[in-house]
Amino acid sequence: MRTLGTGGPVVSDLGLGCMGMSDFYGPADTSESIATIHAALDAGITLLDTGDFYGMGHNELLIRQALDGRSRDDVRISVKFGAQRDYDGNWLGYDGRPAGVKTSLAYTLRRLGTDHVDVYRIARVDPAVPIEETVGAIAEEVAKGRVRHVGLSEAGAETIRRAHAVHPIADVQLEYSLLSRGIERDILPACRELGIGVTAYGVLSRGLLSGHWSEDRELGAGDFRAVSPRFSGDNLAHNLTLVAALRGLAEAKGVTVAQLAIAWVLARGEEIVPLVGARRRERLAEALGALDVKLTAEDLAAIEAAVPEGAAAGSRYADAQMSMLDSER
Repeated sequence: MRTLGTGGPVVSDLGLGCMGMSDFYGPADTSESIATIHAALDAGITLLDTGDFYGMGHNELLIRQALDGRSRDDVRISVKFGAQRDYDGNWLGYDGRPAGVKTSLAYTLRRLGTDHVDVYRIARVDPAVPIEETVGAIAEEVAKGRVRHVGLSEAGAETIRRAHAVHPIADVQLEYSLLSRGIERDILPACRELGIGVTAYGVLSRGLLSGHWSEDRELGAGDFRAVSPRFSGDNLAHNLTLVAALRGLAEAKGVTVAQLAIAWVLARGEEIVPLVGARRRERLAEALGALDVKLTAEDLAAIEAAVPEGAAAGSRYADAQMSMLDSER
C-alpha cells in the first residue's frame, strides 16, 4: 500500500485505470471489463481511476455495475471532470468554473451510485479560470463530504503550488513512463517538496511498452493511437527498437517487458502509484506480476542505458492535445 500525499488516501501499490473499457482504444467487451475490475479488486487493488467523459458517462456506469454487491468502503474512486465533448466525441475545451465543478460532481455521484468521490480533479487545467477558483469549488464539496480529497491532472509546478495553497492536494495525475519523463524536471520535485503524491498513467505508453505491439498492428475505429505521433511511421519503428532493447533486459530477469516497465515506475518513489490500463484479465495478471519484480541498481542502470531520458520519437499527444497541457507550459 502507498499513501497519496501527506494526508491523502492509502491505496494499493497499483491502481486500475478504467478509461480503455469505455473509450479511446476502440471497442471493449463489457462483461470482460467487469470481470477485470472484479479480478483487480480480488487481487487487492483498491484504486479505480475514471473520468466522467470516458464514454460520455459510460465508464462511471460500468464501475457502478462492477461494484454492485461490493463494499464501497473497500474501494477508492478517482474521477476526472471538466472535459467538454460534443455528440461525436470531439473536444470542445475544459470547464473549471465553480458551477461546472458542482454540476459535474452531482452527475458523477448519480452515475456511480455513491455519496462521495475519493479523489476529484479537473482533467486539464482550464486556462480561462484561475486554478484557485476550481480548487476552491472542490474544497467546498470536501467540506460537505461529497469529495474526500482534491487532486490535479497534468498541472505544471506553478499551478500545483497555487492550488495547494488553497486546499491540500492529495495527488497529481501525470503521464510517466520510460518514454515520458518530462515531470522529472520541475513537477515531480515540486510534488515531493509539498508532500503530494503522483498517480502515473501511461506507464506502458499506451501499449508501446507492453511488449505486445508490432509495426503491422491494425488499429480499429475509435482508437486514438491511429493519430498519436509515437505510433506513426518512422516514430513507431524507432520506439519499437527501444522496446527490443528492454526485451533483452526483461528476458534476462525472467519477466516480461510490461512487468519491467511497470516495475521501473514503481521504483521511482514511494509517492508514485502507477495506473495500469488493463482491459482484460490476462493483461491485469501480467501487470500484477510487476509487484514481484525487484530492480537492483545494476538493473536500473541497464534500463537507463537502453532507454535514456528523451529517447522516444514523437510527442505523447498530437499538437492540439499537447496545447491543452498545463504540465507542458
